[in-house]
Amino acid sequence: MEHKLGRVHLTTGTTATSVAYSTVGTGPALLLAPGWVSHLELDWALTPQRRFLEALARGRTLIRYDRPGSGLSGPAPAEPALPDLEMDVISAVTAAVGVERFDVVGMSLSAALAVRWAAARPRTVRRLVLYGGWVDGARVGPTAVREHVLGLVEKHWGLGSQVLTEIFAPEAGPAFRASFAALQREAASAEDALRVLAAGYALCVEADLERIQAPTVVVHRQGDRAVPLAEGERLAAGIRGAELVVLPGRSHIPVVGDADGVVDAIRSGLGLARVRRRFAPELTPRQWEVAALVARGMSNREIARELVITERSAESHIERIRDRLGLRSRAQLAAWFVTSRG
Repeated sequence: MEHKLGRVHLTTGTTATSVAYSTVGTGPALLLAPGWVSHLELDWALTPQRRFLEALARGRTLIRYDRPGSGLSGPAPAEPALPDLEMDVISAVTAAVGVERFDVVGMSLSAALAVRWAAARPRTVRRLVLYGGWVDGARVGPTAVREHVLGLVEKHWGLGSQVLTEIFAPEAGPAFRASFAALQREAASAEDALRVLAAGYALCVEADLERIQAPTVVVHRQGDRAVPLAEGERLAAGIRGAELVVLPGRSHIPVVGDADGVVDAIRSGLGLARVRRRFAPELTPRQWEVAALVARGMSNREIARELVITERSAESHIERIRDRLGLRSRAQLAAWFVTSRG
């Protein structure tokens, strides 16, 4: 599958910015809102994330976006703040894609935002699936822990991104943890990451739950280290007719641990059948060598010298690798190699 990028201009009050979005797959529309910070290109390049997205896109047109201040989107406006800004973003993106009614999957922070959207605009939502979400951000963790994490993000974003990765993905290997921490830093500045994280901790959607009309499935892992199961149980209990699916595992990031189980639960909640697992395309031994050197940060000239080939041959190898994997940049290729090979 290949994802297609688009961009829509967004004006809120007197401030204008842009929102990057992508679509992949065919079929009825499925909106996947970003957890907190995101990067459409780099998320697509990480092998586990890409497999997850491709699985969700089977039988659906999967719509993703980077909220302002994150990824490929423009700066976040001063006003409005989350969650009102997110409502404007979703309106703009779905209008740009040309859909008025769609399924919604909200994960982590975006589960609460999806609740707010579904409560305010019930006619737009066919089915709602919430993964790893909460009712009240103040209950995600003790006050001291939340303040500590916010302080790390604000003053030591490098360390903060690593600490958050350890919380989000305790079951991940070192390669994924390193790649995901780097993705977070690439996706947002410390200032923007702090703004979104603080907004998540302050967000409470308890009053919205009873207004949701769409069939809803709440998916939560038993030992989620980032968001306690009790919050998932509160979500399901507060939404009329909602089903709660509890999965084993401690990781908050859905692609870590039993990702297949998460995919199956989400697709079931959307009324979709299971899909066969997809494996990454195979590369030739030479292409693996080239990909490894790209991941080490080598230029085409340096790769040519290392492998005793011409610079043009090195460039051709990289172009063929990117075509085979559906990647757009050397950064994506480097991320793909690290997460594929560990």
